[in-house]
Amino acid sequence: MDICGASFVVIGGGVAAMSCVEQLGVLCPNESILILTASNVVKIVSNWQKVGTLLESFDVSEMSISSVTDRFANVQVICSQVVELNSSRKELKTIDGRTFTYKKLCLATGGRPKIIADHPNVIGIRDTESVEEFGTRLKNARRIVVVGNGGIATEIVGEISNVEIIWSVKHESISAAFVDAGAARFFLPHLNKKNIAAGPKKRLTYTHHVHEQSIAKGSEFGSALGPDWIETCEITGALEERHVHIEYKCSIKEVLSKEQCVTLGLSEEKLPTNFCQCESWPVYVRLSNDNIFGCDFVVSATGVVPNISTFVTAENPFKLAGDGGLLVNNQMETNIEDIYAAGDVCTAGWDPAPHWLQMRLWTQARQMGAYAGRAMASNFRGERVELDICFELFTHVTKFFGFKVILIGCFNGQGLRPDHEALVRVTPDEEYVKVLVQDGHVQGAVLIGETGLEEVVENLIMNHTDIARVQNDLLNPNIDLEDYFD
Repeated sequence: MDICGASFVVIGGGVAAMSCVEQLGVLCPNESILILTASNVVKIVSNWQKVGTLLESFDVSEMSISSVTDRFANVQVICSQVVELNSSRKELKTIDGRTFTYKKLCLATGGRPKIIADHPNVIGIRDTESVEEFGTRLKNARRIVVVGNGGIATEIVGEISNVEIIWSVKHESISAAFVDAGAARFFLPHLNKKNIAAGPKKRLTYTHHVHEQSIAKGSEFGSALGPDWIETCEITGALEERHVHIEYKCSIKEVLSKEQCVTLGLSEEKLPTNFCQCESWPVYVRLSNDNIFGCDFVVSATGVVPNISTFVTAENPFKLAGDGGLLVNNQMETNIEDIYAAGDVCTAGWDPAPHWLQMRLWTQARQMGAYAGRAMASNFRGERVELDICFELFTHVTKFFGFKVILIGCFNGQGLRPDHEALVRVTPDEEYVKVLVQDGHVQGAVLIGETGLEEVVENLIMNHTDIARVQNDLLNPNIDLEDYFD
């Protein structure tokens, strides 16, 4: 049996994996580095720049594996799916029968989508392949049902046109994973606009340099989506305009055919008259509120679960967090010696800073991957690294319904006492600002639109600035906060 080895092995081809490899390539130029990925394309971070102290923006480029080896002479990429880990022997086996050894291993296999039902007309949105399927189906669709209330669901509903959308959310307001009910109300008037304004690109773009057949069929490890993923596919349906109907506080009870609906005596919920009136749809959904809706296909966007099934066995007794992620310490180490994890596959096991929380976002995939690479390099030399400053404050930049959205700190009141205060400023169709204050200090913020407040809010939190004497005027548009707190 042919066995190859490397000082560092990284499994995965997404942002976390490649950020880890990039740090290892810089810090350990004389050590062998091996990437094992089921895809022959990888996602690399480019054009990274600081927006504030911790706020950042970057591009995500999807490129062939050859581009990685061109950057680092000590990096080798093997395009094959890992099917077995033997942590006691420090060995990995791939689907094509090869065996690889490692001195230090990083698992960056991401997450797999939670699919509400195993049905040909239910699709998940997670990787490049599923996005292509979504675009192909959408161009012939009259109506879709979107299930979920997080980032991907919100981006789908906000960006696609010329199709009817039934949006099933389990909360009392839309986009609840990111914003409160007040911000949701700010977005609502934009739901049924005929054309969602694309606007200038204020943040990230997602570029392609790929080969056909980029993902191994049946692979569990296709690399996850980058930012602005929806702008890479066809996002227009088969109608002349779009309409959105929201079903609140419900989930999918079952997925049915027309025949099953007839047998069970079920009839469709009435929709406004501007929606299609169709006798038969390819698929029907029954919601937990017992409303029935027909559609061309269903998009399951209810989040991801850590992709760990290949590695967690009786022989590899990994400690898992309550959410199913590989538990890692402040060096990104799992409980098994010399095995690290980064990105969606792992869960932070250290005591978090007061203004930081883990969310499975591409921002944190980059941060965790880069930090894991630095930790692996230091640990390889017998040293330990201090926890990176990026874990001091949660920050995220995205875009919903054409508006820039910036989330900072305890943006939805996470971990705050019930008596915290919310300072709010709303200019319809322009901006929504919510700053959370407790004990005279800013704890978090939601900034929607071109508010210009992101850097000052970030600094107020990071510097623990006492704002008690100016709290009532904090959001006064006539006061220049940057000058005031200089």
